[in-house]
Amino acid sequence: MALLAEHLLKPLPADNQIETRHFLEAVSHLLPFFDYLGSPVFTPIKANISGNITKIKAVYDTNPAKFWTLQNILEVEKEMYGAEWPKVEATLALMWLKRGLHFIQVFLQSTCDGERDENHPNLIRVNATKAYEMALKKYHGWIMQIFQAALYTAPYKSDILKAQTRITVNQVCELPLACVPESCQSLQGTALVF
Repeated sequence: MALLAEHLLKPLPADNQIETRHFLEAVSHLLPFFDYLGSPVFTPIKANISGNITKIKAVYDTNPAKFWTLQNILEVEKEMYGAEWPKVEATLALMWLKRGLHFIQVFLQSTCDGERDENHPNLIRVNATKAYEMALKKYHGWIMQIFQAALYTAPYKSDILKAQTRITVNQVCELPLACVPESCQSLQGTALVF
């Protein structure tokens, strides 16, 4: 997956500014992937990502020129909300969207790397648990119990791999490099703790 990111995903521009509209269009292409999985275990993650895209888009749509880049949104909301920031509107949605994207990245990387439960090699519990623990657990707490129970309805690893092949190279190429969590340097430079 890292190799794919290096060679197929669009690099950040020199100024590290990510255009809001293009970013939202790119991450929207990830939503159909969850439908291919055919399992309710990923429904909350899909809903969370979709909801956060909607929240960011709602702010962007109020003034596309003013909110041309994600950085513009962060700066305007920081000035507008003062001490309440970053736990407000599009900034909060962007933080949760990044966390959801990180979950997906860790999950897919773990699956592609062949990490598995030796006793049940076709189950994805190991991959989903790793992704949850690395990307979301520190923000949730009690939800972990629900997540662990939901893993019993997770699809088989073979079904996940089939679903991954349904995503076209063109869809992957549309993703800005910023969709890969390690590459979100311009977002991390805003004093947000993602």
